[in-house]
Amino acid sequence: MSYLYECLRSMKDCGASDLYLVAGDAPILRVNGLLQRLTEEYILPHEFVEGVAQEIFSDRQLEDLKRQKNLDFALELGHQEEGGPWRLRGNVYYQKNGLNIVLRLIPAQIPTLESLGLPDTLRKLVKHHQGLVLCTGQAGCGKTSTIAALLDLVNESRPAHIITVEDPIEYVFTNKLALINQRQVGRDVESFALALKGALREDPDVIFVGELRDLETISLAITAAETGHLVFGTLHTNSAAKAIDRLIDAFPIDQQAQVRTMISESLRGVVAQQLIPRKDGQGRALACELLINNTGIANLIRDGKTYQITVAMQTGKKDGMCVMDNSILELYQQGIISHEEAESRSNNRDLYRHAPEVKQEGKA
Repeated sequence: MSYLYECLRSMKDCGASDLYLVAGDAPILRVNGLLQRLTEEYILPHEFVEGVAQEIFSDRQLEDLKRQKNLDFALELGHQEEGGPWRLRGNVYYQKNGLNIVLRLIPAQIPTLESLGLPDTLRKLVKHHQGLVLCTGQAGCGKTSTIAALLDLVNESRPAHIITVEDPIEYVFTNKLALINQRQVGRDVESFALALKGALREDPDVIFVGELRDLETISLAITAAETGHLVFGTLHTNSAAKAIDRLIDAFPIDQQAQVRTMISESLRGVVAQQLIPRKDGQGRALACELLINNTGIANLIRDGKTYQITVAMQTGKKDGMCVMDNSILELYQQGIISHEEAESRSNNRDLYRHAPEVKQEGKA
């Protein structure tokens, strides 16, 4: 375990997001979105990775791993004198060379909108007492951190009952004005759907669903949003409009008209995000798309015209809306990200043919 703690210290010191323990290879870190080997001199033997698993997992988790061949988990390791404690989430799985473990470092402090670089407009979303708020983006883009910041705003602002359903639990909340109960799928409840069914009888004001991944969970989340609860959920799409499409397309065709009406009435907002490597190599910058549901957006959802939502968002700046391409363009013009990154991440590459780059103040 001492070498694992050494790897975790290195991970924290260089600002890495993930640590890969791969049987038959050196420890690998993901820094600013890119992989790099911690050392070329030490190859992890199979016994080391197996030993880490035996040390950090419970007997039940080891049994689940043996049966399922992979396992999601969250844990806290180490003590202050060892450089910890580190709160981690991860996955352990078998591959052809043996056992692999991937660990992601979770900050001890709940982030704020400001620390994440998110627009202050998002504060409006937590002031609702009913409705659906979605956060979407690819894996590793910071969706959980965004939701944590929003939930903590509720925690600070009103005496609400918050229930989170996660797989696994990442950020650990301390009750402020609110009462927060956190449930972990697989440990505290069998599935997201069962947790949501139970939550509706547990008198919550706010519900966070870690992932809207199947029809039953999506249906229950929309129902909860319609019946007086503020529901937060995450999806894996690259835009706000596609997040709405994903919800609707989960239902059979004969139910989609009704679902469009339900979503048009219950949706409060969607935030889509990307993390893009900074040009100076100092971390990653957040590009953010924000949809605020207004009458025009609601009509497009109800009429099945979600393909027009992005255009409507471009004219909705007065409501705080912004589209991903404009957010990326702004980062480029401020000299924060490179031309190559901006062009590769944007849906409209024509924006960069004549777009001038505005150097940051004090930069060459």
